[in-house]
Amino acid sequence: MKTKGKAVNVKHVMMESMCLLPFLFLPAVAQYQPPEIEMIFVEGGSFMMGCTPEQGAYCNSNERPVHQVTVKDFYIGKCEVTQAEWESVMGENPSYFHSLRWDDMVAYVQRINERSGTAYEIPTEAQWNKVALPVEGVSWNDVQEFIRRLNALTGKNYRLPTEAEWEYAARGGEASRNYKYSGASVTGESAWYGYNSGGQTHPVGVKKPNELGIHDMNGNVWEWCSDWYGRYSGCSQADPQGAQFGSQRVIRGGSWNRITQRISIRENALPGESRSNLGFRLACSFE
Repeated sequence: MKTKGKAVNVKHVMMESMCLLPFLFLPAVAQYQPPEIEMIFVEGGSFMMGCTPEQGAYCNSNERPVHQVTVKDFYIGKCEVTQAEWESVMGENPSYFHSLRWDDMVAYVQRINERSGTAYEIPTEAQWNKVALPVEGVSWNDVQEFIRRLNALTGKNYRLPTEAEWEYAARGGEASRNYKYSGASVTGESAWYGYNSGGQTHPVGVKKPNELGIHDMNGNVWEWCSDWYGRYSGCSQADPQGAQFGSQRVIRGGSWNRITQRISIRENALPGESRSNLGFRLACSFE
């Protein structure tokens, strides 16, 4: 379903989607088709985890002590899980900042063409989903149910990354250039954060990727990790899984409403907590 002529600026329409939704009354029908999650292979190796020198002099105490960590090969999502991917599995979208559904976008562009005599070309569903906003408003517990259903649909073994895997990937793995931010020495090059986000999330994969080709490891939304939150140990570790028990889970990466960004920054949240600045990306073990 296309019209000939000028192409739709999909990112521009996406950013206006929250304003358009109240005027669109088309039913949202879940497709329940497993999404194609683009994963990046991360070769295992050793690194210094925590507040290393390039992270600056103002790290929080929970980013210390710096300690050596070794991780095995694994895969991690190229981007944060999007609203389209979440909805294709769960049948609903809990996000505060809503992406415009593809079928709603088609109807909207058709109305523009009919009313104004323009001939905007309609992007394909695949093209539209590539500029989808990250899902947020999902708790750690919600994510576990998403992963359970996704694995049942695909026969794969997706999971959340461990905190160590997350930081290793954010640093660029064996290809690391020792940036302060994931893939950049200037925050705004690779991150949507407090100074450039305009107070909302942005489509995934727009900002500069890091050395491994991974996007948005800083900014946009905080990301859940599998670990219980705890203090760092100064001892060298191999494939650490975090604290043995606890009351809160690790979140990493910063978000659209946070000014301070760096790779080593870490916080925590209750497993049942959901926020408009908290999402996730997937990982899976190398087999």
